Amino acid sequence: MLSVIIPTYNEEKNIENCLKSLLNQTLPRDKYEIIVVDGQSTDKTVKIAKKYADKMIQQKSESVGGARNDGVAVSKYDLIATTDADCIIPENWLEKIKLNFKNKKVVLVTGNVKPINPNLYYQLLTKISAILWLAIYKFNLSICCSGVNMSFRKNEFCKVGGFKSIPVLDDFELSTRLKKIGDLKYDLKLIVYTSMRRMKEQGISKVFFIWSVNVLRILLGFGVEKMNYTKHDYND
Repeated sequence: MLSVIIPTYNEEKNIENCLKSLLNQTLPRDKYEIIVVDGQSTDKTVKIAKKYADKMIQQKSESVGGARNDGVAVSKYDLIATTDADCIIPENWLEKIKLNFKNKKVVLVTGNVKPINPNLYYQLLTKISAILWLAIYKFNLSICCSGVNMSFRKNEFCKVGGFKSIPVLDDFELSTRLKKIGDLKYDLKLIVYTSMRRMKEQGISKVFFIWSVNVLRILLGFGVEKMNYTKHDYND
């Protein structure tokens, strides 16, 4: 049994395709629930999500990590999976997640993130990112998980205090704490397709610079740089 949590904010262009992909899973529909946590959207996000989600709640906590914490608080299953509204989920995603947790020592599972856009440049960038993530995992430093494709055991998640309310890399930061109480699993065949809108809008060099600096800061125990959290509207 799994609970899938999706944070949203003005995602009327994307949320329906994401939720439809989650309804088309090989795992029987009665074996998982879909929870959408909305950050006070001003468009049709809530109206659309209500047609597909099992639970539709309003975000109470700050940041994307806080929205996921709110979702965990109302979840009814022991395994939690998270993704984003601008993602398309392969039909075997939940089934693969469940199989990875057959090992009772595993507390967190993540996998590959690939672009929805077939642009070769974006495909190359995501492959490079995957190599870097895998290297960090192989050197046993931690695991560079992305909130668009991660899952964890709820009990252990609550034991370490859940996601921190930080503006970036709350997913990676969580993995460093879960690593202290259990095993982390990187499954190369566990895939989620996502938009490249963040890189497109913010610039690839800026995104990679912020990511690299803050990964190092977290690994060295300094935490992320001080940055203000703001909700963001994307053009697509």
